[in-house]
Amino acid sequence: MARNQQHYTVNNYKEPVYFSPQIVFSFGSKSNHYIVAEITYYGHSCFSVKTGGKNILFDPFITPNPKASDVNVDSISPDVILVSHGHGDHVADLVQIAKKSNALVVCVYEIQEWLKTKGVENVIGMNIGGTVDLGFAKAKMVNAIHTSTMPDGTAAGVPAGFVVYNDEDCFYYAGDTALTMDMKLIADDFKLGFAFLPIGDHFTMGIRDAIRASEFIRCDDIIGMHFNTFPPIEIDNAEAQNEFEENGLNLHLMEINQTIEL
Repeated sequence: MARNQQHYTVNNYKEPVYFSPQIVFSFGSKSNHYIVAEITYYGHSCFSVKTGGKNILFDPFITPNPKASDVNVDSISPDVILVSHGHGDHVADLVQIAKKSNALVVCVYEIQEWLKTKGVENVIGMNIGGTVDLGFAKAKMVNAIHTSTMPDGTAAGVPAGFVVYNDEDCFYYAGDTALTMDMKLIADDFKLGFAFLPIGDHFTMGIRDAIRASEFIRCDDIIGMHFNTFPPIEIDNAEAQNEFEENGLNLHLMEINQTIEL
């Protein structure tokens, strides 16, 4: 999306900051140049990440999730919402939160059109391979292998993941996906500090494929998602962490409402 589209707002952020495409991010090296990211987990695949002084919310699915019953949806006020695809377990609270917060929603074009029918106007629709400048960071939409329809059956385009980067952080949110060789392209362009990967199997990658994905993207700090919400995606947490550790990787399995810094 072009930088000069002034009708989009990021909670009234007025001064866009542009970043050189030549920057090589080395957040994973724990250099003093970088600022830790603050990550909060709301269950399933829903996280917020504070970076660049703003909050990004991913795939809001909270109120229908009994395991997230202690999460106060009304208290969540993001600046930006990134949506990976249209399934109900990723968009259940999207319209409510978007309207209440006036957050900028970034999603594929088809979801943008659906959101407009629900009265959500502050939306950027894009597609795989595109990059949007959020003012405080950039987000590149990357490939995911999955399916995508809205809860009412409306076609939702293709599923996606995101690489988010600025001069503080660089991280990958995979969305719902199988293992794909396209992940190797991410490592060619970005040095990731951490990554969110699905690990629950059945509908997405399982543990072993997530370990291979970590190797493809060359990232050692992995935050697991899309697990233990429903019976088909239940895992043995200790076993999963052991498998990651045996491969020289850190697997973070966060508790709902927990906040960590990486």
